[in-house]
Amino acid sequence: MFPEGVTTGKLDANNPLVETSLQENVIPTRSSADLDRWMERYQQADPEAPAALVVAISPALLRFFRSQVASRQHADDLLQETWLRIHRVRHTYRPGEPVLPWIYAIARRVRVDGYRRMRRITMHETAMEVVPERPAQIEPRHSFPEFDALVAALPEAQREVVTMLKVGGLSLEEVARATTSTVGAVKQKAHRAYERLRKLLEIHSENESGGVLNELQ
Repeated sequence: MFPEGVTTGKLDANNPLVETSLQENVIPTRSSADLDRWMERYQQADPEAPAALVVAISPALLRFFRSQVASRQHADDLLQETWLRIHRVRHTYRPGEPVLPWIYAIARRVRVDGYRRMRRITMHETAMEVVPERPAQIEPRHSFPEFDALVAALPEAQREVVTMLKVGGLSLEEVARATTSTVGAVKQKAHRAYERLRKLLEIHSENESGGVLNELQ
């Protein structure tokens, strides 16, 4: 079992409302260097390594999937499939490189494959090119919206970046590697996401102080 230590995203939201809502959802993890060493031990058939990695990383991965899909069961299935796939391709990890971008790149592919599989099974007629947005939820009064409800309002690409930064604890460089993007592109997505979240939280706060809560039908 890893000792607890909170890892935060490297890009601040520069707004107290946004930072408060996001900070509550940071998942405790061991340092990236420790995770890298556990992955190397996994490749070397250390029997303790798989469980150690699963315990350390699964909470953040589950939140990553929960921010992308509407069903908890679907998110659990994606998490399980991710670890099965990691086991199958563990030989492709390059010792000395950060393991989190490698794991999140696999998780992204699992999510996309899962969505395509769900489309084929359910035979939806509506043509969609992205993962469906999670439905917005009515939040209780006198509290900030839950993280999942907040990020559900973001476009899929921005939602993915914010979740990796603030829940997964990845750095900008690690998110760029996991998403096969550039650091500049990640910064831009994060900035736009924080701006949108800031506006949503300001509206929420104004409604709270004025005694008004918009109800969704």
